[in-house]
This record gives sequence, structure tokens and C-alpha cells, in this order.
Amino acid sequence: MLYLVRMDVNLPHDMPAAQADEIKAREKAYAQDLQRQGKWQQLYRVVGEYANYSIFDVESNDELHTLLAALPLFPYMKLAVTPLAKHPSSIR
Repeated sequence: MLYLVRMDVNLPHDMPAAQADEIKAREKAYAQDLQRQGKWQQLYRVVGEYANYSIFDVESNDELHTLLAALPLFPYMKLAVTPLAKHPSSIR
């Protein structure tokens, strides 16, 4: 099942830089592992924002929820999830 996920990150302004850097490093490692597994298929930055659009390919709603909830930045994110279906005019 394919999903389009928008992730908007809002770290607290008073979070120590070292703590933010550590969370971001864990986030990067986890995201890259999911990409290698084929579950996180695409990752695009939103220009000028601390946000991204991502395409996930997972087995179920529950699997997606579990993957997203495990993101180190999850407590600081606003998420919008859109299930996707193949368009009849698509050649892919």
C-alpha cells in the first residue's frame, strides 16, 4: 500500500543544540534504514520549511503507524497521511 506523508517538524526553541543534533542523527539513520528496506520509497524536502513529503510502501495502516511512531522526531512532528491508489492514466 502506498502512502503520501507530509511531515512538519517543530523542535522547541529552547532545546539544547546537542540534544537536537543527537535526535536528528538518529532520525537520519532510521530513515535511511527504512529506505534501504524499500519501505520509505521517496523523500523530498519542502523548500523553505522544516518539512518533507515522503512516499511509503507498506503492508497496512498499522505498519505505517508503527514506522512513523518510531521516528525519533515523531514527538515534534505534525503528520498528514494520504493513502494512494494507481491512477488509470498512469503509464507506470
